Amino acid sequence: MHPDPQTASSETATPEAATPGTGRPPGLADASRRPARRILGLGLPIFGGMASGALLTLVDTALVGQLGYRELAAVGLGSMAAWIYLGFFAGFTVAVQAIVSRRVGEGAPEARYAVGLNAALLLIAVAAPITAALLWWATPWLFALLNNDPEVLRHGVPYLRWLIAQAPFMGAVYAFNGFWNGVSRSYLYVPALLSMHVVNVVLAWGFIFGNLGLPALGAEGAGIATFCASAFGFAVYCGVGWGHGRAFGFLRARPSRMDIAQVLRLAVPVGLQQLLDTLALTLMYRIVGLIGTVELAAYAVLINIVGFVGLPAFALGTAGATLVGESLGRGDVEAAARWARDVLRVGAGALAVLGVPFWAAPDLVLSLFLQDQAALDAARTPMRILGAMIVVNGVGYMLAAMLNGAGDVRRVTWVNMLTQWLWLLPGAWLFGPALGFGLLGIWCIHQFGFRALQSVIYVLLWRRRGWARVRI
Repeated sequence: MHPDPQTASSETATPEAATPGTGRPPGLADASRRPARRILGLGLPIFGGMASGALLTLVDTALVGQLGYRELAAVGLGSMAAWIYLGFFAGFTVAVQAIVSRRVGEGAPEARYAVGLNAALLLIAVAAPITAALLWWATPWLFALLNNDPEVLRHGVPYLRWLIAQAPFMGAVYAFNGFWNGVSRSYLYVPALLSMHVVNVVLAWGFIFGNLGLPALGAEGAGIATFCASAFGFAVYCGVGWGHGRAFGFLRARPSRMDIAQVLRLAVPVGLQQLLDTLALTLMYRIVGLIGTVELAAYAVLINIVGFVGLPAFALGTAGATLVGESLGRGDVEAAARWARDVLRVGAGALAVLGVPFWAAPDLVLSLFLQDQAALDAARTPMRILGAMIVVNGVGYMLAAMLNGAGDVRRVTWVNMLTQWLWLLPGAWLFGPALGFGLLGIWCIHQFGFRALQSVIYVLLWRRRGWARVRI
C-alpha cells in the first residue's frame, strides 16, 4: 500500500514549463491574474497521482478485508507502523521542492536545478538500505509493542517487513516528486505513479488470493505486492528523470557539502514531522486496540478514508508551496500571501463538496471496506463527523504544506509534536478506554480537538508571517 484522470492537458501544462535560460515559467504575471487556473494546473496532476495511490490503497484494504477483520487490523496497523519509518524519507519531497522552487523564483541557471535532487538521492542511497535491514530484523519485537493479539501478529509481522524493505525505492520516489513539483512539472510523474499503483493492485490480487498463478499468501501477499510495485515505480521514475531531467542537471550537477547540508536541514525536520505524526497515530491504534479488535478494524478503515478525503487539500497545499516558494525567491512576500489565500479559497470549496457523501450516506461508503456489521456500526458516526469536519481538516493540511514550502519547517514540526503528544494521545486515552466513551470518544478528540486546534495554530502562524524571513 503506497502513500501518493490522465495527466494535465497541454493547455494547462504549457504555462508551467520553465522558459529556457530564465528559470521562470512564462506568463507568470499573467497567471497570477488567474490564480485558480494556475493552482489547479499544478494541483490537479499532484492530486491525480496521490488519488491513484490512495484509491488503490483502499482497494488493497477491501481485498484484505475479505480475509477477515484480524487480517484487516494487521494490515492497517502494519501500514501505519511502516509509515513511521517511510514517512521520514517523505521529508525529501518537501526539502527538494522548497529548494527548487526558490531557485526558479530567483532565476537561477536551469542546469543547477537538480542539485538538490541529486543530493537527496545520494543521502537516500546511503541511509535507506542500512536502516531497512536493521528494522527488518527488529520487526517482530516492534510489532508486539503495538498489538499482542497472536493472530494480528502472525499476519502483521511479514506484511510490515515487506513494507520496510521498499524504503530505498520509495525514498527516491519522494525526492523525484519534490523536484518535479518544484519546477512546476508535476504532470510528468503522474504516469509513473499510476503505473506503479496499478502494478501494486494487480499483484496484490494475485499474491493475496493465489490468482495469476501466484501463491496465496494472504496479508503477507499484500506486502510483497507493494515491494514489487515500488521497485517497478523506481525504475519508471529513473526513466522519466533521464528523459526530462538531464537538462536540469539530473545525475550531472554535482552537489557540494553545502548542498547536502541544506537538503538535510530541511528534510530532517519534515521527516521528523512525519515520524512523530505517524508514531502518534500508531499509538492511537494501540489505544483503540485496548477497546477491542472490532473497533481497531473500524479505525483502520477510517484512517485510510481520512487519507483519501484529505488528498485535495494535500495536493493544493503542495501546489501552493511551489507558488509561495517562487514568490519568495523573487522577494515578493505579498504575492506569496496572495497565493496562500487563493489556495485556501479553492480548497475549501472542493472539500465541502467532497465531504457530503461521508455525512449523508456513511453506510454506502463503509460497506465497501467493512463486511462485519459490528465494525460498520462502530464506524458510522465517526464517518459522519469526518464529513462535517473535512474543511477544517483541509485548512490545516494546506497551510502546513505552504509553511513547509516556505522553509518554515521547524515551527510546523513543533506544532505537530505539541498538539499530538500533549493533546491527542492523552485525550484519546482519557476519553476512549479510561472514561469508556469508546471509538466515538477517541474520534471526537481527533477531529474536534487535535485537527481543529492545529488548523487554528497554522492560521495564526501564517498571519504573523515568520515564514517570510526564512532563508533557503
